[in-house]
Order: sequence, then C-alpha cells, then structure tokens
Amino acid sequence: MKRQNISSGAVWEDMVGYSRAVKIGNIIEVAGTTAVRDGEVVGKDDLYTQTKCILEIIEDALKEAGATLSDVCRTRMYVTDISQWEAAGKAHGEFFGAIKPASTMVEVSGLVNPDMLIEIEATAILS
Repeated sequence: MKRQNISSGAVWEDMVGYSRAVKIGNIIEVAGTTAVRDGEVVGKDDLYTQTKCILEIIEDALKEAGATLSDVCRTRMYVTDISQWEAAGKAHGEFFGAIKPASTMVEVSGLVNPDMLIEIEATAILS
C-alpha cells in the first residue's frame, strides 16, 4: 500500500522523526497534536481554546490526506488537569458532536511545554 506522510512544518518533525499524520491505504493516523501555531502556544491557560486550535490543525491534516472529520473513528485526549475536562469536552463536542468517534481523555503529568494543556491524537478510516 502507498504511504503518504503529511507534515505540518513543525521543527520537531525532523528533529524527532515523525509526521503530523500518516496515511496508509484507507487509514490515517494523526500524531499527538498540541496548540502550536508559528512556534507559539495558542491559548495559554485556556484549555477550551487550545482544544479548538488542535482540532483545527487535525482537520487540516485530514484534508491533506483526503479525509474529513466525519472519517474520524477515534480520538485520544491527554490533559494536564483532568478537573478541567469540561472545557476540552465542550470544544471536542463542537467538532464531533454529530460524528461521535470513540474517545478517551486521560490526565498526564505534563507535556513538552508547560503552557501546553492538552495533546490530541486521532485515527480516521476512509470508507
């Protein structure tokens, strides 16, 4: 099967050796994504804003792979403060309320940058 690597242009992709997303056949895996645009964390201290930004970045990667949010069957959310889960859930629901992928949210002790409050992965399958 043909492999398509999708880059977001983040400097970490070459440094760490990963792609924003990888499409093989009809499966698209989107790497853990944080709310970073132009090298800066978006929405410092605002979990809702960071979640929306991340889901927009994921949506862009999916489009490049020929998919849409409707093709997403799984999301995984890693938050640094689970007591704030409703803010992430609200933003997730705005993007996936009608799609309803299988989803997981877990608390982690930290992310690469302390200003990052959430990281999200997604899996999409093209019909």
